[in-house]
Amino acid sequence: MADTKREIERKYEGPAAEGDAGLPDLMGVAGVASVVDKGVAELDATYYDTVDQRLAAASLTLRRRTGGDDAGWHLKLPVSEGVRDEIHAPLSDDLPRSLTGLVRSRVRDGELVPLVRLRSARDIRHLQDDSGALLAEVSLDRVRAERLAGGEGTAAWTEIEVELADDGDPAFLDKVEKKLRKAGLARSASASKLAKALVETGAERTSSPSSPKSPKSPSSGKSPASSKSHASTKSPRTAGDHVMAYVVAQRDAIVELDPAVRRDLPDSVHSMRVATRRMRSTFRSFGKVLDRAVTDPIGEELKWLAGELGVDRDQEVLTERLTGALDNLPRDLLAGPVRKRLRTWSNARRGGSRRRLVAVLDGRRYLDLLTALDALVAEPPFLKAAAGDPSEVIAKAVRKDFRKVSDLIGEALDRPTGTDRDLAMHDARKKAKRTRYAAEAAAPALGGPADDLVKAMKSLQSLLGDHQDSVMAREAVLGLGAQAYAAGENAFTYGVLYGREEQRAAAAEAALPEAWAAVERKASV
Repeated sequence: MADTKREIERKYEGPAAEGDAGLPDLMGVAGVASVVDKGVAELDATYYDTVDQRLAAASLTLRRRTGGDDAGWHLKLPVSEGVRDEIHAPLSDDLPRSLTGLVRSRVRDGELVPLVRLRSARDIRHLQDDSGALLAEVSLDRVRAERLAGGEGTAAWTEIEVELADDGDPAFLDKVEKKLRKAGLARSASASKLAKALVETGAERTSSPSSPKSPKSPSSGKSPASSKSHASTKSPRTAGDHVMAYVVAQRDAIVELDPAVRRDLPDSVHSMRVATRRMRSTFRSFGKVLDRAVTDPIGEELKWLAGELGVDRDQEVLTERLTGALDNLPRDLLAGPVRKRLRTWSNARRGGSRRRLVAVLDGRRYLDLLTALDALVAEPPFLKAAAGDPSEVIAKAVRKDFRKVSDLIGEALDRPTGTDRDLAMHDARKKAKRTRYAAEAAAPALGGPADDLVKAMKSLQSLLGDHQDSVMAREAVLGLGAQAYAAGENAFTYGVLYGREEQRAAAAEAALPEAWAAVERKASV
């Protein structure tokens, strides 16, 4: 079984690290009471990647290492500059499935092969405070690199690595760095040993499904390889540029969130689901820019993926709402084993869902969708309007979406309270969300007015969303109450919950006219 550690470290190089210079004296670092010599560890690490370096392109590293106190398989996932999550699996001869699954969105059908071998003599020091607690580990690494695939080169260098202790204050690294700089060291130009080894021992990285080329620009018709298009160095200019920049951002989010979803990290499923919805919404809103004969089939697959991702999320939101409602009830309104029934109901609906979702991400249909997204990004299906002025083309599309929201809001307000109004408000919510996403895509081109519309639609979406959550909560409470009654339990509390949800829905309906009037005042796109 794999376990995870948050790694915060910095690497340094320079003349002071070369030859027999050894580690600088670090006793002068503020807060350091002792520097403990931990000896020299001989480390032997083999790094795995596809031959075209798909993991390296995404700043991921997968290695098998012997020596030291953490021998085993290590997968490092970037979090931010100098911060990575290091996931460990026990030492074995074969690649562990617990780690290879986490890189599947990058590797796809590619084969992971031994790419680089790094052997290091690591001279280790522990920086401790006056209580003997570890502040940071500092090591001088004398590294020998050997290319195993994609080249035949070798390289050798020396570097100093400073790794913060678990739960340490990152500001302490600044204090260590000040001392190292005075000793003639500077931050390493390479983000990792592997990155340095790849540069110094082999041919340049080729393109891959995990590092697809930027889309062609409708203004030039040239590929990024020859024109360095908007998605790489140039700012978006045409309507197509802006729309595709938004599409690329969502494609990247889906791929990057894949490991987090598999690890069940907070908000990861929701974030991936939002990315799928944003992209699908963009295809529909900007049908004059991107050919829907191409995007509609992809949109259907995105809808499927959003549905798979939403099973857990919708259940989680509903459970939290009902649990919160119970917490707010006075004790004398709680009758029967309501909480126990709610937990049983929630757990039964979630049973096996994590395994099911991982199976979806491992499945052929999902991988084919990722491939289709890469192909779309590489060769966007631009229509004539894609070459147009974004202030006209994009603004027109956003206004069209806005008018549809207006029509649906009016329709909802015209209907009497009940199922028909509930459905109309739900339709208005979905359209408001689509308009919000269209405005997000438009914001870089249209500026303030689009930003204002995003905020207005988000506020409206929240109101309509609370109303829809009330509809779903009432359906759930009715079912729970029926189950309780059939089991001979007191169903009084379920009636109370139902009535309170009715009140919340009524409040949302009463607030809608004023909320919509506020949106109309802000809508100037």
